Amino acid sequence: MHFKLIIAFVEDDKTDLVLNAARKSGAKGATVINHARGEGMKQSKTFFGLTLDTPRDVLMFLVEEHLSRHILEKIAKAGEFDSKAGTGIAFKIDVEDAIGVMHQVEQLTQELVDEL
Repeated sequence: MHFKLIIAFVEDDKTDLVLNAARKSGAKGATVINHARGEGMKQSKTFFGLTLDTPRDVLMFLVEEHLSRHILEKIAKAGEFDSKAGTGIAFKIDVEDAIGVMHQVEQLTQELVDEL
């Protein structure tokens, strides 16, 4: 079984929406890293030397490759990535090898058998 890693940078108030969208679309789990910082095309505003950033979370989903595009589209919609500037980004990368995912493989295999 082949996997893709979807990485999403989202506003912290949209983390739960994006996690739920991913789970409903076939993701079996996620890793969340809170309080990430980043900068887009426009620099963050400052107030007396303090940056007024919107807190971001980094979400990582290791998903089966055939589900990856569908999941990516659903989390982009939930996070409003394309409809509002600065709300977040998501992308997927190839995973050459993964260890510790046997339970996920078993679950995905059973779901495929049930569909057939």
